[in-house]
Amino acid sequence: MSPDWLWEYDPDHDHVAGGLPAHVVAEVERLADQLVELARTGIDVSDLGNGPRPGGLRRMDAAGGWFYFLVAPRAPLVIIVRIVPPFDAL
Repeated sequence: MSPDWLWEYDPDHDHVAGGLPAHVVAEVERLADQLVELARTGIDVSDLGNGPRPGGLRRMDAAGGWFYFLVAPRAPLVIIVRIVPPFDAL
């Protein structure tokens, strides 16, 4: 895999993380940074988290809630598409 892996929100930060508690967003971003670091070392991150099979939409626990992400190896990009905070953080 390429050393130029990045992560981003899709469609943007405001749509995915806007209005959520800062500690939840910080934990998701920390985990996204770790996914990118793993991908940069050559680990296939499309099999991490929960999902029916490698690739496709994945779910990972974060800060008592979870987030959904996609891995686009051709880009190379980890795409955060939704954050679900814990109920008490709403």
